[in-house]
Amino acid sequence: MLKPSSNIIKTPHSSYYSVVIAVAKRAREIVDTAEANNQIIVEKPVDLAVQDFVEDKVRIIEPIIEE
Repeated sequence: MLKPSSNIIKTPHSSYYSVVIAVAKRAREIVDTAEANNQIIVEKPVDLAVQDFVEDKVRIIEPIIEE
C-alpha cells in the first residue's frame, strides 16, 4: 500500500488524518468517473489520487476553527 507522507502534499495546517480522508475521497471520485464513462483503470485509484494532490491538481481545504 502506498503510504504518502503528509509533507509531500502542500497544505498548511493539514493533519495526516485529513490527507488520508482527502486521498480516499479523490480515489472514490476517480473510480466513480471511470465507471460512469465505462473506462477501465489500469493504475490503482489511490496512486492516481495521490498524484493529483502532489501535482496540485486537487487541494485540501480545511475549515477555519475559531477558538
